[in-house]
Amino acid sequence: MRSRHLATLVLATCLGLTSMVAMAQDGYRQPLDRIVAVVNEDAIMASELESRVAQAKARLNTGNVAMPPEQALRSQVLDRMIVEEIEAQRAEKLDLSVDETELNRQVRAVASQNGMTLDQFADAVEADGLTLADVREQIRREMLIMQVQQAEVASRVNVTEAEVDGFMQQNPGATRDQARQAIFQSKAGDELDKWVQEIQGEAFIDNRLNQN
Repeated sequence: MRSRHLATLVLATCLGLTSMVAMAQDGYRQPLDRIVAVVNEDAIMASELESRVAQAKARLNTGNVAMPPEQALRSQVLDRMIVEEIEAQRAEKLDLSVDETELNRQVRAVASQNGMTLDQFADAVEADGLTLADVREQIRREMLIMQVQQAEVASRVNVTEAEVDGFMQQNPGATRDQARQAIFQSKAGDELDKWVQEIQGEAFIDNRLNQN
């Protein structure tokens, strides 16, 4: 029998990037929802946060990782959601889009990675209170965020031939392409952290999580 948290765990591995942005579930949403954060002109609701916290707990339990204190976990998750919202807004401003064929391929890949057909995957997702359409939108959003990161960060990274030579001396088995890619990934990670700090500083953020 499959775990009730199957859909949550599946979504966490969709793209191997940041965790998926949860879609509020009709059956899960409380009658009186509330805003936990405002990001520019958009709001993050408590129901969305609760769904993402549940996903985070499921991933930690599956990975046998120590669970942080509840409030710390909720704050970390909300911080990540705020950054994702800013990135999604930038994707909209840049008029970025996701190719439907590539989106369908990614959804099928997720199902295959979990040993399921697309129909079986849809059933598993629905058993966890979501729909396949919800999952598609989550994956679409994550793909848009990846595009934004690539567009904004890649142009900041410069890999010199001297750096490639140095890497190959330290890693004799590496080819020049492998060396260049490894250096790029390392630099891109640093630049991504800087960029995230920049966009957070430029955005209007009202974090209401700890407000009475």
